[in-house]
Amino acid sequence: MSSSSLSNPPTLALRNGLKHPVIGFGTYKVGVIPASASSAVASGGPSSVERTAEECVADALDVGYRFIECAQFYANESEVGKAIAKSGVDRKDLFICSKVWTTTIEQGPQAIEEQLMKTLADLGTDYVDLYLIHWPVPGKHVEAYKTLEKLADSGKIKGIGVSNYAWEDYVELKENGVKNLPLVNQIEINPFLYRKNTISKFAEEGVVLQSYRSLRDGKAFDDPTVVRIAESHNRSAAQILGRWCVQKGFVYIPKSVKKERMVENSEVFDFELSEAEMAELDSLTTPKAIETFASLYRKCVNRDTSKDGTLDGVKMTITED
Repeated sequence: MSSSSLSNPPTLALRNGLKHPVIGFGTYKVGVIPASASSAVASGGPSSVERTAEECVADALDVGYRFIECAQFYANESEVGKAIAKSGVDRKDLFICSKVWTTTIEQGPQAIEEQLMKTLADLGTDYVDLYLIHWPVPGKHVEAYKTLEKLADSGKIKGIGVSNYAWEDYVELKENGVKNLPLVNQIEINPFLYRKNTISKFAEEGVVLQSYRSLRDGKAFDDPTVVRIAESHNRSAAQILGRWCVQKGFVYIPKSVKKERMVENSEVFDFELSEAEMAELDSLTTPKAIETFASLYRKCVNRDTSKDGTLDGVKMTITED
């Protein structure tokens, strides 16, 4: 895929008419490792980073990425903004998504509005194309979502979405009078965590699925099935995982701090996987993976809030698969 076609990729139509690029550049752990990220917690502190977020995003924009995926939690939006400002890329040619973190969601509407203004200032823009609730904080996420609905009226948010929502969290929004239901739900999707039932339910509602960990952080590049399929197409394992994602109709959000990998990850539009290959990849999700997902969901919805480490308010029964 050439740089020119990456800067004008296929799009998915959102319910409100927005055209969402099917590929974007993720900025989690790019330049900064958030203090409560799992890798930082495991090592007792933030890990070292190879390059700044400004350098990496500058490379991504130079390669041709135009959808940039950001978040308050990532702690690098000011660096992302510097890269955008220096890139010379017109704002109208960019699609920017950000997410509000659990701590701010817990603090309430005023804190959410203040964080949105900080995100806009850091990114150097008057609006974001999408603004998401990062986690469905128990007892707080519905109010937070309704706050975003009000903020969207100002034009500072073009579309509202959610992240890490179980089907039951979405139903909770519907049952509590939310008028403009989420345009997207950003969840982990890859052949090793392919939750068909949940994905089908959201698709039936017209919710576009953004896939994070599309490449599974590189941890599946040596999987025998992935390797065999990659060899048959003369492609890399990353390209097979990326192709599976876009061929399924999900938004694909790879990330890398290396420019050559940014290019490699984007080269997924000039070949197709067969039905048999797709079926093989679909079958890689194990019951253990579903179990791990459910445990992580219960752990993370209260993450960094005053209820961190507890199951206070957490939905114990959700659609897991």
